[in-house]
Amino acid sequence: MIKLVITGVWVCVVTLASVYFSVQMATTPPVNPDDAKKAQQEFVKGESINVPVITNGQVTGYFITRISYVMTKGKAAELQTPLTELTTDQLYSLLVGNNAIDIAHTQNFNVADFRNAIKKNMNDRLGGDYVADVLVEQLDYLSKDEIRAGEASGRKTPKTVKVVQGDPEPVDATAKPAAAE
Repeated sequence: MIKLVITGVWVCVVTLASVYFSVQMATTPPVNPDDAKKAQQEFVKGESINVPVITNGQVTGYFITRISYVMTKGKAAELQTPLTELTTDQLYSLLVGNNAIDIAHTQNFNVADFRNAIKKNMNDRLGGDYVADVLVEQLDYLSKDEIRAGEASGRKTPKTVKVVQGDPEPVDATAKPAAAE
């Protein structure tokens, strides 16, 4: 009789333990690899940078840009050169040196290639895998003629050509100004 009672208690304990662990496993949220990766990254907000467009030795207009980055946490603080200056150099190389954007045909501009080129060049320049993603917040073109027309008419803001509709700033990332390095 005692063996029967001990067996019954043993079955009850095993059943209760298995039910408890099953409920615990079912209610635990699954770990998403993207969430784990995002937790190790930080948003570094860029500054507005104006890049002149030079045609036949004359300034014909300006690109008004704001590029921000998603970087591995702590990597931005380790940089020896400020991120704003590196970004300015990369934008001059891409926009002035390569003439990557044809103002007459802005619809042909490939934003993904532009982002990838900035990411690759920045990581090569920094000597590691610092930049995880590039966000193009603003990329507009302002012609010199439009600036003069705006000044003559007294308009405060001249009309710009929007080359790229900007990327939204990450909602859950903590913003850190690029100049604070």
